[in-house]
Amino acid sequence: MNETYRALAEFAQTWGLLYFVALFACVLAYALSPRRRHEFEEAARLPLSED
Repeated sequence: MNETYRALAEFAQTWGLLYFVALFACVLAYALSPRRRHEFEEAARLPLSED
């Protein structure tokens, strides 16, 4: 059982790290995409609108 737990923990650490690095890269690409610039600028001005 201890060996099974250790193997599962190692698997989770390795693939979990790769998963979160890939997820971070996707979020970063989305946030810095030139196609989304207008959408983010509009959202940034939203708190300043009077209606």
